[in-house]
Amino acid sequence: MPLSFYKMHANGDDFVIVDSRKSPNPVTSQLARRMGDRNRGVGFNQLAVVLDCDDADARLIFWNADGSTLQTCGSATRGAADMLMRESNRTSVALRTDRGLLNCERTSTGAISVNMGQPLFDWTDIPLALEMDTSVLPLTGSPIACSMGNPHCTYFVDDLTAVEIATIGPAIETDALFPRRTNVHFVQVIDRQHIRLRIWERGGGIPLGSGSCSCGAAVNGIRRGLLDNCVEVECDGGTVTVQWDGVGPVFLTGPVKTTFSGVITDSLLKA
Repeated sequence: MPLSFYKMHANGDDFVIVDSRKSPNPVTSQLARRMGDRNRGVGFNQLAVVLDCDDADARLIFWNADGSTLQTCGSATRGAADMLMRESNRTSVALRTDRGLLNCERTSTGAISVNMGQPLFDWTDIPLALEMDTSVLPLTGSPIACSMGNPHCTYFVDDLTAVEIATIGPAIETDALFPRRTNVHFVQVIDRQHIRLRIWERGGGIPLGSGSCSCGAAVNGIRRGLLDNCVEVECDGGTVTVQWDGVGPVFLTGPVKTTFSGVITDSLLKA
């Protein structure tokens, strides 16, 4: 049976939404890889499957383009929230993820704001291979790590244009320090309320942006004392806002847009 989907993006961070409410979840690791292929499939940075849920408006399951799963995706969460709000003519929804219950709201400008939950800092939460202080990792460049439900390793640099992300990123992603691999951030601080961010994404390469990476980078900058509690995060594809008071949950706010909808044919489903 053909599978319907929506293709969306958040400042160029593209993702696919599969609405499987009232039906079994059709997505497997193999299908996620086939759909994620930008030449033979649809192409995406992440895929979100929307499922029925007893204690929320819906449940979300996330996939990377390489067929691996992840607990959270800020961009696809905003996309699913946007879809559900438009469908129900509401300005807020609650979505259940492996990260927990994420409350989402539409702002007066039309952007979607998500409570992404509290960041985690213990070495076991990220996780790291060895017990250590996560505020200064024993790697060249002294990065800092946190978890937003997925692992984040942040480097602060003076000149972002001088960083060879395609070389450094995969080496750090697969470093033995990170048994489940990691997202890698390279951050140039413009001022205390504005950073420029480029990303090597775990299982995805170099995206135009990432909601959870924007959160992780801002949180780590606040921990280092480099940033205020509300930060504009400028990625290659556009800007989102991240707020964190240093204690409670992180709030991510930014735009999402639907690009097109389509149907996956049986030939791809059964490939």
